[in-house]
Amino acid sequence: MSTVATPPATGLSATELLDRAARFACDVVAPNAAQWERERRMGREAFAQAAALGLTSIEVPREHGGQGQPFSVKNRFCEILAAADYGFAFSLVNTQNVANKIAREASPTVIARYVPDLIAGRIVGCTALTEPGMGSDFGAIQMRATRVAGGWRLDGRKAWITNAAQADVSVMYAQTEPGSGAKGIAGFVIDAHRAGFVREPAFGLAGQHAIGTGGYTLDGYIATDEEMLQPPGKAFKSAMSSINGARTYVATMCCGMVAEALRIATAFGESRHAFGVPLADHQGWRWRLSEASAELAGCRLMVAESARMIDAKEDAQMIAAQAKLMSTRMAERQLAVLAQAMGAEGLRDHHPFGRHLVGARVASFTDGSSEMLLERIAAGLRKQATGR
Repeated sequence: MSTVATPPATGLSATELLDRAARFACDVVAPNAAQWERERRMGREAFAQAAALGLTSIEVPREHGGQGQPFSVKNRFCEILAAADYGFAFSLVNTQNVANKIAREASPTVIARYVPDLIAGRIVGCTALTEPGMGSDFGAIQMRATRVAGGWRLDGRKAWITNAAQADVSVMYAQTEPGSGAKGIAGFVIDAHRAGFVREPAFGLAGQHAIGTGGYTLDGYIATDEEMLQPPGKAFKSAMSSINGARTYVATMCCGMVAEALRIATAFGESRHAFGVPLADHQGWRWRLSEASAELAGCRLMVAESARMIDAKEDAQMIAAQAKLMSTRMAERQLAVLAQAMGAEGLRDHHPFGRHLVGARVASFTDGSSEMLLERIAAGLRKQATGR
């Protein structure tokens, strides 16, 4: 794995951060992604290298050791890293998300306990909403939080959680009042090294094992009062406010994968000859790439508008859902087309086509399935029509 120099921890401009992200993607992620997949594991050893470049704290406030950049910078960072590997990019941004949420919402004691290690790449974070019997219906979670002296007893299971295979700290949501739905949900900071935390083995998937998908059980786990991150009445809204951002950066990651596949295929078309001329001289071949380029450009415009609205603190529910729906579908379709344009060469694992195809499939379920997005969009249309 390549060695990278240690820079100043904070105060980097957006341009500097994104330049560093591009070098990191090229020098560290791309050369190791195939090995991480062959070994079916997270690329955790690269977290410290990302941290040394300031890439684990893009949104974290500067007073807590972060870069203090807006969402749009993190969004662009996600596209750059996903071009090399979706799983690693998603794993790294989820750790950053935990650092940012704790830094902005937790008590000073909890911030001091976890944020420095998260942004230094020494520990991994995850956010746990999904449960074995509950996916997109967040209000139906069964993880139980019961009031005890000085804190809360937590019991239940979480599943399909990014980074859960190795996470050291988790932002986790539980129901404090069964039957109350969203109103009773509270958020907690969970330490994976405390009694009552039982980690499940990493899930065996069709690919993208760098995402660290897994789950855990809490069995009599005690969280102190100050480890409640958001109380009932606020936690559900806080979690949902993060969804628009997640849907936007998942969409941009799909764009990143397609852009890299298009770059590789375009270069291949100039060097590979068929019937005495470069592939790029064959109309049918180059039209496939042209269509991919056009669809990619359209999705990028939607993503850019969603990121702009999030930076401006405008309601991005509709555009974020639309951007993710269209970008995931575009990626699944066009990655297959671009892989076909490479012929058998596209099957080599030093090219990202296989990993990217699985990444696009994973993206279609992440932070709201395509079916849930269609419902979200339909609800938005009815609100526009009826005012309700």
